[in-house]
Amino acid sequence: MNTELIQRWVREERLSLADYLDGLTAADWSRDSLCDGWTVHDVLAHVTLSNRDTWRRVLTDIIRARGDWNRMTADQARRYAARRTPAELVAELRAGADLHRPAPGASQLDPLVDTIIHGQDIARPLARPRPVPTAPGVTALDHVLNSRFYGARKRLRDTRLIATDADWTRGDGSTEIRASIADLLLAATGRLEPRALSPA
Repeated sequence: MNTELIQRWVREERLSLADYLDGLTAADWSRDSLCDGWTVHDVLAHVTLSNRDTWRRVLTDIIRARGDWNRMTADQARRYAARRTPAELVAELRAGADLHRPAPGASQLDPLVDTIIHGQDIARPLARPRPVPTAPGVTALDHVLNSRFYGARKRLRDTRLIATDADWTRGDGSTEIRASIADLLLAATGRLEPRALSPA
């Protein structure tokens, strides 16, 4: 995969998300996101932290969270959100749009997945659509399905996925699911139950 292209997509997604967040109301920031137990404010804090984290901080925080990665990530996001206003975090997101250091343990494609998915985590509960661009979305979806980190292989085992908004299919299972790239990403990362999507 072309590193320069990926970095351009990541930059565009971060700036696009910052523009989208400029339109939120004060009440929107305290709304629940698709991330269980996270507010919209917390999700933004996590996205802003993702290219600023260090191994030292991660090791300290994972010990504090007793080895629970999800708990560590949630605790980090909430602490960071508590120290910064949404406006400050949006400004940080813009300022870091060209900062392409992946979080500890992440690949070069994970920042793209992170920004696209968390944009949907925010947008869906607010009922304020945020389109997923086709080429970055397909690349992110392929990465999620190939990675062990996201659990998509087990989640979508014996399933054939067919995008309704792109020339893309994946899998040869007995169950077919047709949905948008955005919805397939949400299913692959555990935000949507696959059976909630329309079968072929």
